[in-house]
Amino acid sequence: MANLYRDVLDSIPTAAVVVDNSYRVKYMNRAFGDYFRAGKRKGTLRDITHCGENEGKCGEGVRCAYCSLKNLFAEVIYSGKTAFRKIFVGSGEEGLALRMKVQPLGKYFLGVVDNAYEMEIAQEMHSAQTIQQRLLPPARGGKGVPYCFTYIPCREIGGDLPDVYETEGGTMGLIADVSGKGVAAGMLSAFVKAGWDRSERSPAAAITKLNAKFQEMNPDERSYITAAAVCIDKERSEIRYSFAGHNAPILLKKEEGIFEIEGSTPPISTWIPGFVYEDRAVPYKKGEILVMLTDGVTESKSPAGEQFGVERVEEVLRRSARADLFIERLKSSLKNFCGTFADDITAIAFDL
Repeated sequence: MANLYRDVLDSIPTAAVVVDNSYRVKYMNRAFGDYFRAGKRKGTLRDITHCGENEGKCGEGVRCAYCSLKNLFAEVIYSGKTAFRKIFVGSGEEGLALRMKVQPLGKYFLGVVDNAYEMEIAQEMHSAQTIQQRLLPPARGGKGVPYCFTYIPCREIGGDLPDVYETEGGTMGLIADVSGKGVAAGMLSAFVKAGWDRSERSPAAAITKLNAKFQEMNPDERSYITAAAVCIDKERSEIRYSFAGHNAPILLKKEEGIFEIEGSTPPISTWIPGFVYEDRAVPYKKGEILVMLTDGVTESKSPAGEQFGVERVEEVLRRSARADLFIERLKSSLKNFCGTFADDITAIAFDL
């Protein structure tokens, strides 16, 4: 029967621990051990918090007077009454803020973390955000063609992927938008980052290879990826580009003004197996600006339901002499027009 009780307690998401009046841990369930990253189920509160105090017994060291977890249990041990409060365990970024209830349990004392399950999810989400942030390129370009970009996910985890890097043929730019939102979309955007062939100088060939890898996964037919890629060749003053069901890049030319790149191709999906994408090219002159963006920009809506649209993007571009000015003005215009965003907002601008 005791084993059954332990199995039941180990299966619940609520974190629980039982200690005696010497702060020795008599029992902790699996959720508590996972929450505090406890290496073993026995020991003292010191072993749980990893406080680094080595002097005396647990509760008697110099740092113990500042241990909020120990102080909470001490209050219940000496008063014999239930106590509940918010505490902070650990230090710095490794610390945990939590709500905990401690109550007498005969000669032992039961501690229950009120928000352990939610905190564990929040910690996992924070880790996922950190990983996704590492997928992003540097905020501004150094070598090669200077650039600037913005990426504003509408949820904790986004489904857009901007990327800029140098290759033998020039500066490569990639922008992708995956189906769905949240964690599932974040996983799919990570697939794009991992599956993209950086050694490929042809944007179309890189998209075609990514499409083949996507189909190998045999995803649900509702899953898809739109993408646009460019290779900016400074020696030839030429932009090679290809896109898959995505917003075409926009080029602000010196004499002609806005030049809209046109084309119609299917997204990366299982819909048309074996589809081969093609490269196209357009010349550019020094001082012009190339913009890549996702439909989260153009389809963002005002409180009245009006879309921001390509025309407003182009108007902001006409008033911008540099890529960084365009990005800042675009963010400001979107915020003033929409207030809040229902989709990820991503744009890259290159100073050619």
